[in-house]
Amino acid sequence: MTAVRTLPARFEDVEALEDFMTAPSQALIDDLAALDGDLIVLGVGGKMGPTLARMAKRAAPGKRVVGVARFSDARSRAMLEAHGVECIACDLTDREALAKLPNVADGVRHCVYMAGHKFGASDNPSLTWMMNVAVPGMVAEAFRGMRIVVFSTACVYPFVPVDGPGADESVPATPPSGDYAWSCVGREKLFEYGSRRWDTAGRLVRLSYAIDMRYGVLFDVARAVFEGRPVDVTMGHADVIWQGDANEQALRLLAHCTTPASPINVSGASHTRVRWLAEEFGRRFGRSPVITGREAPTAWLVDTRQAQALFGPPGVPLAAMIDWVADWVARGGPSLGKPTHFETRDGRY
Repeated sequence: MTAVRTLPARFEDVEALEDFMTAPSQALIDDLAALDGDLIVLGVGGKMGPTLARMAKRAAPGKRVVGVARFSDARSRAMLEAHGVECIACDLTDREALAKLPNVADGVRHCVYMAGHKFGASDNPSLTWMMNVAVPGMVAEAFRGMRIVVFSTACVYPFVPVDGPGADESVPATPPSGDYAWSCVGREKLFEYGSRRWDTAGRLVRLSYAIDMRYGVLFDVARAVFEGRPVDVTMGHADVIWQGDANEQALRLLAHCTTPASPINVSGASHTRVRWLAEEFGRRFGRSPVITGREAPTAWLVDTRQAQALFGPPGVPLAAMIDWVADWVARGGPSLGKPTHFETRDGRY
């Protein structure tokens, strides 16, 4: 079960936020200690990668944790290296460069795959399919001797009724539309193919909206309410989880891989109504939210009972996240400048 920690009332700055977010539980420390070999994180430069790699290194300081990305932002690389993560710059579309990365022969036996392309997918579908399908095929082959935990998305599911439990892992991956969602199905299929061909153990993490103070569904809604902009509730419900909890579950899944690789939903324990969320932020800000649209009867929602059976409920409750985000936005805390576009229903990102 995810450890219950004392939750701070607020985060004074990014350093305090990331220090809390990367603190490992004893369960994660124990799980990584039981695994033989080191860890590589492919696509470490994204929104979640830096804190996942730092969490892994804090949980297993004696293991080699390798972070791979293009590292177009030198500050990200410097930060990771300052926290003990070995960084390698690599274009994952380059098959020759991929083959030179640390592998089983170097003692690296576990991989977390976080690379992908979402925003701009509709404008550049060829890049989307290259990053989300072709690269996974190359990685599945090049890293076939490892355990591989793959970050996927709840967008691979069809929309499901908002008054139900959400899609569980038995629901076929048949998204409603869009290059992004269908290419994510392709990503899963290529890793599943590699798992079946080379007996590679793995898990496919169907994540629904990780939350940080600087981005996420809560941040998007909070900022809109605070600035007096409309909140579209057509996509009327969403599932959210604290980024630290999502990263911890992904790392712990290295100890729960299957052959062939199988999906698992990772998100909060219950669905969140967007209108209610806007009202909660309005109450904290002392202003009435501007609501537009009419709630659809369906949304991208997931049933997380399988993950909860393995790890227990997420450690950070929704109420705490709402309080933290409201405080952060009201104080003008920094943003990553990466809106989720959670309200999108046509698959165009």
